[in-house]
Amino acid sequence: MNAILPILVCLCGGIGASARYICDAYIRTLWHRAFPMSTFVINMVAGFLAGVVAGLSMRSVVPQASRLLLATGFLGGFSTFSTMMNEAVTLLRGGRIAAFVGYFVASAIVPVVAVACGYMIAE
Repeated sequence: MNAILPILVCLCGGIGASARYICDAYIRTLWHRAFPMSTFVINMVAGFLAGVVAGLSMRSVVPQASRLLLATGFLGGFSTFSTMMNEAVTLLRGGRIAAFVGYFVASAIVPVVAVACGYMIAE
């Protein structure tokens, strides 16, 4: 393994986390409802892009090292499962049962569908 690759994956993860922060801040200025739309949109986009990267990698269009930088690094830093879980629990604890159920179900299903769509587009 190239010794610099883990460092580059780390840097790409930081860039992805920074991109998530900027996207999150922007979406929050537009969305003021109980449903945590910013995390949902970010995870949906990350899932779609992960599917595209996976599909291109399977076709050998994207080299293994680039897949690691894009999927593991950037998209790993960009997407956020832990924030989604924390927001779901916050909705539940706040008594917003309908918002909790909708957010939890949508967050479990839509990103998986997004990955599949991205994968199909890349094939």
